[in-house]
Amino acid sequence: MVELKKGSRVTGGDRENLSEQLKKKYEGGASIRALAQESGRSYGFVHRILSEAGATLRGRGGATRKKSS
Repeated sequence: MVELKKGSRVTGGDRENLSEQLKKKYEGGASIRALAQESGRSYGFVHRILSEAGATLRGRGGATRKKSS
């Protein structure tokens, strides 16, 4: 994983490298929260990077609510 200072801007080549790494791990099954913790970035930042990288984002996990009739 690319080592970047927490809170620093990620631009250019660093951003491309980071997005490729995060996308590969996400598509390998890692969660956005796990990637955010590992990279020292926020959930929103990782979500945005994955979207920019063209990753197909998974739906939310966990129990689903049944529609009450």
